[in-house]
Amino acid sequence: MTKTALRLRELESRVGEEVGVSPWVEMPQERIDLFARATEDFQWIHVDPERAKSSPFGGTIAHGFLTLSMLPKLVESTFEFSDRKMGVNYGLNRVRFTAPVPAGSRIRGRFRLAKYERLPDGGVQTTWNVTVEREGGDKPVMVAEAISRHYF
Repeated sequence: MTKTALRLRELESRVGEEVGVSPWVEMPQERIDLFARATEDFQWIHVDPERAKSSPFGGTIAHGFLTLSMLPKLVESTFEFSDRKMGVNYGLNRVRFTAPVPAGSRIRGRFRLAKYERLPDGGVQTTWNVTVEREGGDKPVMVAEAISRHYF
């Protein structure tokens, strides 16, 4: 899958549209374990495959915050902004973890542009409705409203 080439200056007309869908990204146990070590969140449902077999999920699942932390990867693999010098994450208005991400599954992001606002310093602020889905899943694993600032 190739990245969607975009010019930020031309993005305003796409408010309300789904602008991009990321490629699938693997969520192996190794990534979950690395996240647990980085955050010191060793809850058994994430890191103990034997114990997790008896859970309602039948195995380990990714941390919700790991799924959230994959947003930069999902964005980077989806969009290429040809007229941007720099972009920064500005924040989130809401995040919900709506379904588990079992170890070994694959996720991808869908990006719908909700707002496009010009900033006084010449940049733009974009607000995205992001839906992260699991391959083969019947509902999203995460929904979020993510805000970014971009500078030319």
